[in-house]
Amino acid sequence: MNLSASDSSVNTFQVDLRGLVDLLSHHLYSSPRVYVRELLQNAVDAVTARLAHDPAAPVAIRLSATGDAVVMEDSGIGLTSEEVHSLLATIGRSSKRDGLESARREFLGQFGIGLLACFVVARQIRVVSRSARRPEEPPVEWVASDDGSYTVRTLPHDARTEPGTTVRLEPRPGAEEWTDPERVRALARDFGSLLPHDVTFTGPDDAARPLTERPAVWDRPYPTPTARRVALAGHCAQVFGFTPLDSIDLDIPLAGVRGVAYVLPSATSPAGRAAHRVYLKGMLLTERADNLLPDWAFFVRVVLDTDTLRPTASREHLYDDETLAAVRDALGTRIRAWLGDLAAGDPERLAAFLAVHHLGVKSLARHDAELFSLMLSWLPFETSDGRVTLDEFTRAHPRVHFTRTVEEFRQVAPIAAAHGLGVVNGGYTYDSDLVALLPRVRDGVTVAELDAGAVTAHLDPVGPAEELALAAFLATARTRLDPLGCDVALRAFQPVSVPALFLDDREARHERDRAEAEEGADGLWSDILGALRGSAPRARLVLNHNNPLVRRIAGITDTDLAGTAVESLYGQALLMAQRPLRPADTSLLNRAFLGLLEWATHPTTAPSEGDQ
Repeated sequence: MNLSASDSSVNTFQVDLRGLVDLLSHHLYSSPRVYVRELLQNAVDAVTARLAHDPAAPVAIRLSATGDAVVMEDSGIGLTSEEVHSLLATIGRSSKRDGLESARREFLGQFGIGLLACFVVARQIRVVSRSARRPEEPPVEWVASDDGSYTVRTLPHDARTEPGTTVRLEPRPGAEEWTDPERVRALARDFGSLLPHDVTFTGPDDAARPLTERPAVWDRPYPTPTARRVALAGHCAQVFGFTPLDSIDLDIPLAGVRGVAYVLPSATSPAGRAAHRVYLKGMLLTERADNLLPDWAFFVRVVLDTDTLRPTASREHLYDDETLAAVRDALGTRIRAWLGDLAAGDPERLAAFLAVHHLGVKSLARHDAELFSLMLSWLPFETSDGRVTLDEFTRAHPRVHFTRTVEEFRQVAPIAAAHGLGVVNGGYTYDSDLVALLPRVRDGVTVAELDAGAVTAHLDPVGPAEELALAAFLATARTRLDPLGCDVALRAFQPVSVPALFLDDREARHERDRAEAEEGADGLWSDILGALRGSAPRARLVLNHNNPLVRRIAGITDTDLAGTAVESLYGQALLMAQRPLRPADTSLLNRAFLGLLEWATHPTTAPSEGDQ
């Protein structure tokens, strides 16, 4: 059936309050504890609004809990009967948005959910309010139940003589743990310790205790710098549970941020998600902000108060927008400046920091050539000369080679050190990236990835006469290893205990992978992979002529036995290099091992008749 325009009508949505409360508690808010924050938020915003209306107005915010009820009282702007109907009973409306837009920046709440969040723990909410804008009007009472019903009535003038609002919550069955006086006090202190107005708490003993602790620990005056460091260390231990290695002031007025960053006392994984503590205009927003700092600053934990960042609708996370990106950059710049100050004026503290958190500085230095140059004298690297800084290493080795893996470095490091070849282990996180940046910050320094040719060129050649005498053995060795894509070279090098060295580079590995894939491919793919065959350098097995075992193997006249011995040296060199074994390598190792066993157990003379 088609409806004409005259048949249409305008209707309003009907809201199931129970369903909405369930939605809030299970999908918007992480915990029922947020109701305390909503009470504090509404009270502080009401007081802020009244001070905007009357700067001489009294300021009073009192929270109390008895176990049977939670009560919040404030001397704020209050509400009229019309405002009670339009604001408290209409989801999505907010006095911060309706009528006070010019002062909205000063308010904590901006989403209009308001007291509705209190139904997460409350069976009934009772609000008594008197307007400071219309003090001649009587107070008004609003009572709402979790079934979605509410009543509004006017009270006698003496029911509340001064402007302000009182909110009383009666807990719903099963929510008593969240309205326990000690729990309420702890939550209010956690959320509201930095609020701009004094807040007190009263428990069953009727004793009023302050909840706010202003100014913040980083803004308080201290008699000495040492006293300040001790106070900040105590605050860090209380908030994060560790004593910081150092602290970094985060006073950035242009970004609307004040706070402190605490340096972790032990190394942490860059992949771990940091949890920073963020206050918004003095109200705790989140203890798990993980998008506040650049990724490289994983070595600090931050506590800060801001008036510029936007919260999400749940008010438990930061909205990731351009403002947050700008603040993130500003905080990163401040932490970087702290590192520069340490390098310039406090080398002992910098050394202590880098001993723990060099990984974070390396991560930052990849994108900051100036900082990298500054840190060259401090950042340690594993090299063929031992664990030294790149500044020291490049003075001894203007030509720098680096490996891509830790295993490759550990195989060649002893040989490189003995023959004056400068090699840096680039197998650790960020190290190869930083070594590649060296020519940008150090004149006269060149960098290249280590390849088989560079290593072989630094090893001592064997005399022509000796190599000629071993020509037949080397030919046998090359014949045995050629199917594996490996050449054989003879050199004399240190240490003598190493019989053979397996060398390759990325191009050689790629060619071997291509050849292996070509062997197992069907006709079409085999042709395609064959067309990709290049003239890349092959892997190389370098035999050590100084090693006694190699000399004895070279003297074996039995060609098959000599070939089996070479295959064994190849397998041992592969294992020492900790390279992954291909099926062909595994097959070779098995064949060589069984061949040597066969040779070792094979009788050299025929048995006599008496033995038969």
